[in-house]
Amino acid sequence: MSTQSTQTQQLAPEVRRWRAALFAMFLLTGITFASWVTRTPAIRDSVGASTARMGVIIAGLSVGSLLGIAVAGRLVVARGGRFVIALGAVAMVAGLLLIALGAALGAGWLVCGGLAFFGLGMGASEVAQNVEGAEVERALDASVLPAMHGCFSIGTFAGALAGIALNALAVPVALHVGTSAALMAAVAVWAVRGIPAHSPADESAERTRAPRVWREPRVVLIGVIVLGMALAEGSANDWLPLITVDGFGATATIGSVAYALFGLAMATGRFSGSRVLDRFGRTTAMRGSAVIATAGVALVVLAPGIELAAAGVVLWGLGTSLGFPVALSAAGDDPEHAAARVSAVATIGYLAFLVGPPLLGLLGEFAGLRNALVVVVVMLVVAGACAPAVRDRATASRP
Repeated sequence: MSTQSTQTQQLAPEVRRWRAALFAMFLLTGITFASWVTRTPAIRDSVGASTARMGVIIAGLSVGSLLGIAVAGRLVVARGGRFVIALGAVAMVAGLLLIALGAALGAGWLVCGGLAFFGLGMGASEVAQNVEGAEVERALDASVLPAMHGCFSIGTFAGALAGIALNALAVPVALHVGTSAALMAAVAVWAVRGIPAHSPADESAERTRAPRVWREPRVVLIGVIVLGMALAEGSANDWLPLITVDGFGATATIGSVAYALFGLAMATGRFSGSRVLDRFGRTTAMRGSAVIATAGVALVVLAPGIELAAAGVVLWGLGTSLGFPVALSAAGDDPEHAAARVSAVATIGYLAFLVGPPLLGLLGEFAGLRNALVVVVVMLVVAGACAPAVRDRATASRP
């Protein structure tokens, strides 16, 4: 008994540093992501892009992210989460610098290339961060993934506030995004040191198991949930400022305010997520989240003016907030091969998060960005219908 107590005391500081490092990485990813999202109107104008061409430029983020996601799971198994997170941070910093240079030169192809590098790093790093976060949850025997994703949302809110100020002051995009790259580099150096360099206990078993998890019905249903929720979140992250500007005739500063409002709503939902989950359970929380998100997106589509649309943005953020982290927690319920299941669900989520929005942009060229959000509404309804898949296994097994 005394030996176990001593081991717990020795482990606790390491786990706390581990958790803090992941909080920092989620926070910085949100800040840097918001750095370019809030400047999309200015970037579009600097490169002279139409809505369809802007969708193609944003597709650079998706292409890079697809590559990062494709290699992340196996890299985490082979080299550990810390290695993948560090590698991802390097790629994100390089991508931000290229975006800054492209905006300064008015070169859309360079912005697209920078987004590809940023997406590569973000896709790989965030899969690793979620796998590490699931391990922290098991080490602490407590829910922490909603709060970690809440840090991402706080980051997007803080980054959006900076974007509001810098848009209003007409600060060059290159200076804004370049400063974000320097901040990411500095924090990543500190954070990576706090993540333990552990090797998977059964590397060969994980590699053997990884392809099979896609055939597990529960994993597939959780994937459907995260598909709808991540599509809703990604659509706001990529298009909300432009929806506000083009769909409601608002200024770029108001577009940044709308994005900040969304980030604040997301953060509020995620930091209060543990209480909601403890009181209502995963299934009810997920179903309620889908209903709220559906109402919010529908309100943005149908609102006659910006004031009512702002209420829709708040509902959109609150409803979407718990979808991704709760799905990942559910995927990691069983410690055996949890990394493979979490990686599979995270892969689906990031595919929706990053590939869906460019496709919405192409649809928006013909139907308008607001009308294109009907696709998001449909996917949220499907996600709500699949909510029972996230039920805790211990709860599900009770008579």
